[in-house]
Amino acid sequence: MNQKIHLLLRKDSIMHRVYYNSWISDYKQPFGAVLAGEKVTFSIDVHVSQLIEVQFIIRKENSKDHEKKYQMKDIGDNRFSYTYTLEEGKGLYFYYFSWKWKGDNDEEITQFWGASPSKGEGQLYQERHEVIPYQLTCFEKEEKTPDWYREAVFYQIFPDRFYNGNLDKKVNAPKRNSFLYGDMRDTPLYVRGLKGEILRWDFYGGNLEGIRQKIPYLKDLGINAIYLNPIFQAASNHRYDTADYMKIDPMLGDEALFQKMIEELHAEGIYVILDGVFSHVGKNSIYFNYDGSYGEDKGAYQSKDSPYYPWFTFINYPDEYKSWWGIDDLPQVDKSNKEFQDYIYQGNSSVIDKWSKLGVDGWRLDVADELPDDFIAGIRHKLEQYQEKVLIGEVWEDASNKISYDERRQYILGNHLHGAMNYPFRNTVLDLLQLEKSPKELCHRLTQLQENYPKDVLFNNLNNIGTHDTKRIYTLLGKDKDRLKLALSFLLIAPGIPCIYYGDEAGVTGEQDPDNRKFFPWEDLDQEIFRHCQKWIAERKQNDTLKYGDSVLFHTDDVLGMLRFTDRKYSLYIINPHDAEKTCQWEELHFLREIPLTDEKLKDIFHELTIGGKSDFFVTGER
Repeated sequence: MNQKIHLLLRKDSIMHRVYYNSWISDYKQPFGAVLAGEKVTFSIDVHVSQLIEVQFIIRKENSKDHEKKYQMKDIGDNRFSYTYTLEEGKGLYFYYFSWKWKGDNDEEITQFWGASPSKGEGQLYQERHEVIPYQLTCFEKEEKTPDWYREAVFYQIFPDRFYNGNLDKKVNAPKRNSFLYGDMRDTPLYVRGLKGEILRWDFYGGNLEGIRQKIPYLKDLGINAIYLNPIFQAASNHRYDTADYMKIDPMLGDEALFQKMIEELHAEGIYVILDGVFSHVGKNSIYFNYDGSYGEDKGAYQSKDSPYYPWFTFINYPDEYKSWWGIDDLPQVDKSNKEFQDYIYQGNSSVIDKWSKLGVDGWRLDVADELPDDFIAGIRHKLEQYQEKVLIGEVWEDASNKISYDERRQYILGNHLHGAMNYPFRNTVLDLLQLEKSPKELCHRLTQLQENYPKDVLFNNLNNIGTHDTKRIYTLLGKDKDRLKLALSFLLIAPGIPCIYYGDEAGVTGEQDPDNRKFFPWEDLDQEIFRHCQKWIAERKQNDTLKYGDSVLFHTDDVLGMLRFTDRKYSLYIINPHDAEKTCQWEELHFLREIPLTDEKLKDIFHELTIGGKSDFFVTGER
């Protein structure tokens, strides 16, 4: 079902045809990222009169060598091929093509073929300096995760906002200089000072006992894994200002309750990953101790003799210091400090050790861009000493080519992260359902991500349509219930591990923080949205194509579709984001890669297929 459209070029009255598509196996084999040491075969069609030569040109980023040029072999029918071995190891490789030919006046002309903004088919370039090369990701190992993770449907819980399990509903250990809400239906509110600083943190009183008591609800929904926002002792309600990595925040409970909760969740087949906030700590932490609450001679702010003093970078001691994004409340930690590394992951009694031994199943690393690659690798190495643990990082962009602090990151090239939070997926869902981009553009975007990521990493990514850092998906979609249901369906269809932000399945609305962190509406849960979410979770859990199947994107002018398939079965899903119904003719389908279904099968599926406005279509069967 591939429709090859060769680019026609008219030059000096000679008709040329050139074509290359990195998404089609006839032109690049294998598809996508490649293991170090493996071979990749590149082929390009060059129909040019008086052709002299065709070259394949490649360079490895940061290699001591410059571009390497290779003559491509004419394999007949105007196709030229070269097989390249990735001998220089993991990293990003960049490649393009050139060819020389003689014009009407016998002069030599050189032209180039490189990537286009939408990648895939690419485009012609007349000048070398204009060429945008294709990216080829090379990784050093496959990132296999535990079976439980690959079969997981996650649920993200912001602990203070989920449920208070105390019989009297009183808040545990209220913090000084804070305020408590009078009713769980109250809208979140910050009390700020003249400079915008938060003067009083607000609390609803959600706790670990509340999570434990709501295990039946989680089971009923169908989720089998939880990602918890920070639970360690801290001053704020979000707890990204860690005060003590070794203690549960008293408002949430204690270590004994935490262990009980973990044991009961595990008994019900529900796994738990924690939020690791290791780039910075709280100003009023045991490590910094700005307010002296841990003793006047304790902490880096109080004394240069503190064992924690070397963790921080003081510009003008004690009041001027490096902090995360310039926020004074969050002193930045020097991740190259050996003692800090020992404390977090190297030592025998490290933070990672303690909570792993208590049964935690993995970590999500907050602001992974702020953590050096060797720091992330150190945490990963420690986790490898335990069974069936996973490590996910918060990366908002394409993690394969991310640059932070002028360094190309190694996140997904092996022995670092198993996967990343898939914010590009979320952006695609929003652009589709808000009608901001065409189905074609969005299919190209997702396929480019699929090409850049090692296959295991793509399947390990933690997909989301909303988190504690974004506006609520329901609000962004104009409180349109039909569009929200489409977003939830697509989340549970796509390759990767779906993660539902608490309350999205209940119809919670909310603008930016703090409005996106409302208390869960236990007395006013939207049953229609809940049942829809429940249905698709059940479908994913029992349908192997949705957990393990390869995927190919396709589109018409109006709709976006995804085909998932294993060796034996397939599932086909289509979204119509428009208000009006759309008819889908199989002749109008554009698949971006080869698919294993015959034309006859497609004709049968799409026979007189009409999809209602703001609706979808799903079918699954034998190949």
